[in-house]
Amino acid sequence: MTERDLFRRGAGKLGIDVSEQEQEQLLAYLALLHKWNKVYNLTAIRDPREMVSHHLLDSLAVLPHLWPEKWLDVGCGGGLPGIVLAVMRPNWEFSLLDSNSKKTSFVQQAVIELGLGNVSVYCERIESWQTKTRFDGIISRAFTDLGEFLRSTQHLLAEHGRWAAMKGVAEKELARVPAGCRVERIVTLQVPDLNAARSLVIATSRESEAA
Repeated sequence: MTERDLFRRGAGKLGIDVSEQEQEQLLAYLALLHKWNKVYNLTAIRDPREMVSHHLLDSLAVLPHLWPEKWLDVGCGGGLPGIVLAVMRPNWEFSLLDSNSKKTSFVQQAVIELGLGNVSVYCERIESWQTKTRFDGIISRAFTDLGEFLRSTQHLLAEHGRWAAMKGVAEKELARVPAGCRVERIVTLQVPDLNAARSLVIATSRESEAA
């Protein structure tokens, strides 16, 4: 079964409608990731077929649980999940941030080649990044533990904004949630062809709840 077949089957199992153009963009991104990975070591996964489940479908699985419209992907690495989400939601804005210049160079090239006008890429550490933008959603995938993720990005959250942390088994990290934050819900995800626990932690700021 080809990467295209695996992706189509997986998207169908997730119940997500992917247009032909979106599919072509995502498969083109996968090809770029595989090509650049040989030099830049963007991911430990080398097999493009595994990349379909571990990267494309894993990122796609969170899509139904997200909301409009300004998003920050912290520790985006090779562009996940931000690139996948930006392809699927062209009317939303995405800022992708990572401190590794090789990875952000790749992400910037992917943005150009895929023609994504809704993505901005930044090579910065989150602690020192200066921006006036406040985000409706802040997402991370294997960036750091939940508590540190919330603490380090709280100043960037818009009023009534929320966090979305992509995790394996999330429960063991809940004790480290900062006092000013609250876990709203934990969504258990079933990612096709991925034999591992996956969940999405949605969290809010208590200040935004009181506003």
